[in-house]
Amino acid sequence: MAGRGRPRASGPSSTGLTTEQEILQAAGKLFCTEGYGSVSTYRIARAARISQATMYHYFAGKHEILSTLLLETVQPSVAFAEHLVTSDAPAPARLWALCAFDTRLLVSGPENLGALYLLPELSDERFAAFHAERTRLRAVYRTLVRACPDVGDAVAQDLADLVFGLVESAILRRRQDLDGVGGTSIDDGFATRTADAALRVVGLGPAAGMEAARAGQALAAAAPS
Repeated sequence: MAGRGRPRASGPSSTGLTTEQEILQAAGKLFCTEGYGSVSTYRIARAARISQATMYHYFAGKHEILSTLLLETVQPSVAFAEHLVTSDAPAPARLWALCAFDTRLLVSGPENLGALYLLPELSDERFAAFHAERTRLRAVYRTLVRACPDVGDAVAQDLADLVFGLVESAILRRRQDLDGVGGTSIDDGFATRTADAALRVVGLGPAAGMEAARAGQALAAAAPS
């Protein structure tokens, strides 16, 4: 919101970001490089070039900053997933589109925020909103996997968990790249290959998989950016 907040500690922003966005960007980098527990609100405010008083105008504390960052890694996928549930496109195409969209979201942005999913601090009830959104997303994966051909109730949950884990493995792949042990960097085709692999997990053969991928690409192209 224009005009919100107090004067910056070091003058106007030169990045074009809002103060809130700069706080989130600074905190995300610090959390990913130095760990959540060791980063103070003072460090976050200093990195964002604002006073602590300004930071507290936007966020109650670093737990709220972390919660906001985590929600940004999942809420766009939840919104797209719940849109796909209402689509009349074939289930494999919808599953492909969700996998591609979700993977792209996880590998986008300057920091590997998905790596924060394993923080022990996330057991705190203050992060309940993030866990609830992630549960909603997993439920749509399960719905779409169950609707794929020849997927029975007995295996639907296991297959959905495998697909969900495949998508979130992008987080580890991104970390490996940052550590210099991942080989080639994640490229524009990574999300496509992940979505293709998800269809193989649920048992689609090459021909059916190619057809579903073509339809899924059209669905993903129409997703909000």
